[in-house]
Amino acid sequence: MTRILNLRDRMSGVARILGRRDRMSGVARILDRTPRLALPALASWATALVLLGCPAPAGAVTAVLAAAAALGTATGARVLRVHPAWRNTVLAVLGCVAAVAGTVAFRVHAVGTGPVAELVRSGAPAGIEAVLTGDPRELPRRAGPYRGESFAVPARVESVETAHGRMSLRAPVMLLTTGGEWRPLLPSQRVAVRGRFVHADSAELLAAVVLVRGPPRILGAPSWEQRVAGALRSGLREAAAVLPPDERGLLPGLVAGDVSGMDRQVTADFKAAGLSHLTAVSGANLAIVAGAAIALARVAGLPLPARAVLAAVAMLSFAVVARPSPSVLRALVMGLVAAVALGTGRSRDGVAALSATVLGLILFDPVLARSYGFALSVCATGGILLLAPRWRDRLATRLPRWAAEAIAVPAAAQAAVTPVLVLMAGQLAPVAIPANLLAGPAVAPATLIGFLAALVAPVQMDLARLLVRPAGLATGWIIAVAGRAAGLPLGVIPWPGGVPGLVALAVTVPVAVLVLRHRRPRLVVLALAVGAAAAAAVAGPAVSGWPPERWLLVACDVGQGDALLVAAGPGRAVVVDAGPDPVSTDRCLRAMGIRQVPLVILTHPHLDHIGGLDGVLRGREVGAVVVTPYGGSGPGRLRLSGDLARRRIPEWAARPGVSWTFGPSRLTVIGPPEGASAAGGGEETAVNNASVVVHVSWAAGSALLSGDAETEAQAELLRRGLPRADVLKVPHHGSARGDPGFLAATGARAALISVGAGNDYGHPAPATLARLSHLGVRVYRTDLSGDLAVVAGKDGLAVVVRGRGPPP
Repeated sequence: MTRILNLRDRMSGVARILGRRDRMSGVARILDRTPRLALPALASWATALVLLGCPAPAGAVTAVLAAAAALGTATGARVLRVHPAWRNTVLAVLGCVAAVAGTVAFRVHAVGTGPVAELVRSGAPAGIEAVLTGDPRELPRRAGPYRGESFAVPARVESVETAHGRMSLRAPVMLLTTGGEWRPLLPSQRVAVRGRFVHADSAELLAAVVLVRGPPRILGAPSWEQRVAGALRSGLREAAAVLPPDERGLLPGLVAGDVSGMDRQVTADFKAAGLSHLTAVSGANLAIVAGAAIALARVAGLPLPARAVLAAVAMLSFAVVARPSPSVLRALVMGLVAAVALGTGRSRDGVAALSATVLGLILFDPVLARSYGFALSVCATGGILLLAPRWRDRLATRLPRWAAEAIAVPAAAQAAVTPVLVLMAGQLAPVAIPANLLAGPAVAPATLIGFLAALVAPVQMDLARLLVRPAGLATGWIIAVAGRAAGLPLGVIPWPGGVPGLVALAVTVPVAVLVLRHRRPRLVVLALAVGAAAAAAVAGPAVSGWPPERWLLVACDVGQGDALLVAAGPGRAVVVDAGPDPVSTDRCLRAMGIRQVPLVILTHPHLDHIGGLDGVLRGREVGAVVVTPYGGSGPGRLRLSGDLARRRIPEWAARPGVSWTFGPSRLTVIGPPEGASAAGGGEETAVNNASVVVHVSWAAGSALLSGDAETEAQAELLRRGLPRADVLKVPHHGSARGDPGFLAATGARAALISVGAGNDYGHPAPATLARLSHLGVRVYRTDLSGDLAVVAGKDGLAVVVRGRGPPP
């Protein structure tokens, strides 16, 4: 009996051991199905993301703790007999965390110490010799005077000369510069400049930002590969000059990521339609080129090794055209990963390769951990590898396989990048899936033909110009898709941004998946979605009431600037100032249905009034442009005149007493008064005082459009006799520099202030608002209420607002 009991105990012990082994083997199977490098790659990414904003000791401590934990895990795993799958995964994660933390700590310490850090603390100017490490990137121009171009140029400082002597070093910096001389410079060129070192964001791993004074002195030519890339890119731009303006700017962007010539409205449409990735060199570009090379090799009957070599040569050539930069090299690796995985149908291998790529790139350049572009690229590739094959197979049961794949790939990529878009922009873009589906077939022809034209252009420009014409048809189709998609109702859905938006998305998606798994709820949701889209498309304009009926004057919400529309008949308007941004101005005109502009009045040549002129001219007939006769002869005014001359648009000088009648509106110039432009407290004030002032009259009332006239010009207008008006466009965005009697003399009952939200000029000034309130004038502001429309009512004029909320 005792033996039987002992045997039973032994058997139960064996059963427990076998059960534990079975459970462990189940865990092992799960880990085996997971690519071994995925968890270490994600851990490395998270480590760099956190430590980039921390001082160097934090990274060093993290590296030591991770290394100690790895050592303890290796020792404890042997003693406790932990399954090798668990042990190896934990060791890989801890080892990668230690390596990345040590790399970040070293880089943060390197950029935060040394001679450059001393120069930052002293703030003294210095002579600098630097090698450019990237293309000069033009910065948006601020409102105010029409300043020259400004650029941010990544560079590596190699020597510094101060009052104490000359020293050699190697430190990454960002040069902030002005002047068109920087635009043609290429990476790897050596330049000499003079500037002042200031603090840089530690997360960017820059030793400093250099505020450069004056133009660069070129000390050396670029490297041979950059010269070749520059020649190919400039040849493509020259060949594309035969295309219409929009296609001309987009083709180099599709082929080589060269967006320097892209129209800003096209860029905005691409962003709204979810097509911005097309103008950034990505793995998709390289996959297209490699696929074309392999297809040609297959038709020629070449063996497999020869096809591989030809594909490698094609991708290398494309990398040269797109410029051998870190982003292009990253795209090369991503393209190879996606192409190999999809071509073999082994998504697990593709995810492993993607994980290895992420791990290597984070170790090589930790700053990528905080790059939205890197996150979008990785997520899109991961979505294509993991989701696209399953979705394709599901759809293939109801659709042809080619159609299923065409739908699954963009849908999977969009689904994967949605969390990043929510974090970055606080919006969902359901329109991106159909937009990518429609634009996709044109991307490959445009890319391949443009790439071929870039290779041919330096040798035979005439042939290259012939090649780009069919590429122009493809880019034209993509532009049309982007424009239509950007204008669709509910194409972009507002969503909370940042971490709250991610939490809301994490809650919403599982609920949606559970609902859509069942047929009846899926049909109900589909019917509701179709009904909502139809209602928005049909009833949207009626519900929003925009454009309002019988409108006479509209102050467009263009940020810190002025853009006014005066009614001139159906589909026509006189534009008074064009705002700072072509995209915002064109959007306002499109919303109002303006197709013809018989007259443009530019009150004075400051950027916040003329910077958006291209948006007015985009696809519209323009009769003439009226400018101030006292705007000076600065570079802004000369550039404006030259641009109008190239477009063959007449330029007229405004003279007091001149009148025009368009539709229901009569416009009369009453300023600038002679001599006012010379008065005031500086050059900017003088230009403001030279503003064209226009009195507009209708059957229902009148308005005074006063530009940026300041104290001196207002006083002169009062002295000469100021016509009364029902509506006043408040001068200079409500600035405090005004004549106290000017506002009262107009007799206005409503005041429009065109001003940007959160501007750093203090506009509108509290003193100006107090004066208007004391006079009993009701104030409407674009920063609070969006677009403002003056309409003809039963009892005279009324103001209708559109946008963020009611007027104060």
